[in-house]
Amino acid sequence: MNITLEAVEKVMELTGVEYKEAKEALIKTDGDVDAAVKLLQPKSFEVGEDIKKLIDKLKAIVAEGNVDRIQIRKDEEVVLSVPVNVGIVGGILGLATAPWALIAGSVAAFGLGCKLIVVKKDGSIDEIK
Repeated sequence: MNITLEAVEKVMELTGVEYKEAKEALIKTDGDVDAAVKLLQPKSFEVGEDIKKLIDKLKAIVAEGNVDRIQIRKDEEVVLSVPVNVGIVGGILGLATAPWALIAGSVAAFGLGCKLIVVKKDGSIDEIK
C-alpha cells in the first residue's frame, strides 16, 4: 500500500482534518481516498422523538397561518431565524422537508436551553413546548 502526500492532502482538504488523522484514515482504507473521506465524515444524527413531536406541533401552527417566522433562541439570544415563506418556497420546489430538517437539526445541536419560538404577523410570540 502506497499512501501519497497528494492523497493525504486531498483527504485533509475534503474533511478539514489534520495530517495525522487523514493519514490514519488512508491506512485503514488501504489508501482509498473516497473511503477515507467517508470514514472521517460525521455520522448522521437521529432526530429524537421529543424533537419530532416539537416539529409536528410547529408544522400544525404554521399550517393554521398568521406565522411570520420561526426562531430558535438560547438564553434569549436568537440562534436561528427562518421566515415562513422559506418553507412555502421549499414546498413548491418539492423540498418541503428542508426547512423542518434545518430547524430540527438546530434544536438538536443546541440541545437543552433552546426555545422554539413562533413569531406571528402581528408581532406577538409563542413558545412551542
